[in-house]
Amino acid sequence: MSYQVLARKWRPRSFEALVGQEHVVRALTNALEQQRLHHAYLFTGTRGIGKTTIARILAKSLNCETGITAHPCGICSACVAIDQGRFVDMIEVDAASNTQVDNMRDLLDNAQYAPTVGRFKVYIIDEVHMLSRNAFNAMLKTLEEPPAHVKFILATTDPQKVPVTVLSRCLQFNLRQMSGTSITEHLQSILTQENIPYEPVALQHVARAAAGSMRDALSLLDQAIAYGGNAIKEQEVRAMLGAIDQSYLFELLQSLINHDGTALMTQAKAMEQRSLSFDAALNDLANLLHQIAVAQTVPQSIAADLPERDALLDLAQKLSAEQVQLYYQIALLGRRDLGLAPDEFAGFTMSLMRMLAFTPNESATPKTRAKETQPVAAVPPSKLTLPAEQVADVPVAETMNSEDPPSAPIETPSPALFDGNWRSLVDQLKLGLARALAQNCELVRFDENHIYLNVPQAQKHLLEQSYQEKLRATIEQHFDKNIQLHFEVGGTGNTPAQQISEEKATLQSKAVAAIQEDDFVQALVKDFGAQIIPSSIKPIQ
Repeated sequence: MSYQVLARKWRPRSFEALVGQEHVVRALTNALEQQRLHHAYLFTGTRGIGKTTIARILAKSLNCETGITAHPCGICSACVAIDQGRFVDMIEVDAASNTQVDNMRDLLDNAQYAPTVGRFKVYIIDEVHMLSRNAFNAMLKTLEEPPAHVKFILATTDPQKVPVTVLSRCLQFNLRQMSGTSITEHLQSILTQENIPYEPVALQHVARAAAGSMRDALSLLDQAIAYGGNAIKEQEVRAMLGAIDQSYLFELLQSLINHDGTALMTQAKAMEQRSLSFDAALNDLANLLHQIAVAQTVPQSIAADLPERDALLDLAQKLSAEQVQLYYQIALLGRRDLGLAPDEFAGFTMSLMRMLAFTPNESATPKTRAKETQPVAAVPPSKLTLPAEQVADVPVAETMNSEDPPSAPIETPSPALFDGNWRSLVDQLKLGLARALAQNCELVRFDENHIYLNVPQAQKHLLEQSYQEKLRATIEQHFDKNIQLHFEVGGTGNTPAQQISEEKATLQSKAVAAIQEDDFVQALVKDFGAQIIPSSIKPIQ
């Protein structure tokens, strides 16, 4: 007997065997058990998720010799014939190759006649959106006044192209993409029954490559079995799929955390030597960054059996939410522009260099960064006890042995003090994405080491922990001392953002008034019927 591919051999033949479409199964089961049968059904969704499979099971449910049932016997002549695709009263049509109106008219001419052997005459039309407008019109007449013995089951991957007149006459079901977990568990069940050894991690890679399609997953599984010599191993599946070793991606992100450009280039060259796809690398890097973002927000959602779970949670702690979002965007743009680069290696490494260039030095403490950014040469000569001609020698002395005491003490300037002007402070700080939080804070009170702030109810979503930490770290760096920030929701709304908005409104009002009072403008209005459009008036800053 010839070999039968897994996608056909393990195609579900009952509603109970279906995976991942419980909402559709429940609705159809209830309808069949209560005999509430519609004359037309429409199944929508991406490829390989079970649209045609459900259509065939429904056809068996309608024509099973035991009666209309949600649990067809599978052994009667009708069920067997439908499973084998030779049931005379089940007409399957591929609309992609039968788009013309004549084809549809020929198909529907026999709809008026009673079924030959079955209870219902079932028309299954796949990719129905491919029909021409005239073909839809020809079908519409039968949909409007269907004979009692006719059932239409339509399937499409693009319901937007189906005329609304057809949609309104169908009972619609949107099939979901399969989750990676559902696909993995189903593949494990199949391999166990097939007595084929496998590594669970390898199946996770197959499920990920299938992108929600069970049919694609089974086709890839067939390929993996052949590639691995009747065994499924992680390394061989990676090689077959051209997948990027996750260790490379973790090492790249660790090098970015360490600001180690040399390590980044070394890892990129190692990937080039192994002929890895840089398009796949950027895609997998974006996927990894998405997982990190999820781990930062909902860590409990990361599967306990995920092989990279510990490394994933570790990176979620080391990277800020801002960095993850930045790297994710650069990875997406880098992949989009890969074809425009001189070559793939250049495009990939340039994406890494962008990530490195825009990465803040998060590994240093705020105080350390403050000291690192204050060169000795910036100290005014008047503050030094050295003779003026020796001032230039101070930077040189600093680069020598740090244990050697300087020839004379240097008086460093005292830290700046907060004067209570919150808006002025916010304007001085380099905050990045945390600026939105700072501008929507209202100062309540402060002391030497504490600042108490109110955030309006409408902006409480800005109180993300990463924004709070960024704001605190930047303020500590600015004043060169430990400062605690305390946030509460509420207040009067007297924030820098509100002040700026009111000032702009005042300037706009004055600008509009100045235009309206201008003699020349008034003359234009009076003599030529001109109209003033307030939105076109911009105040001079």
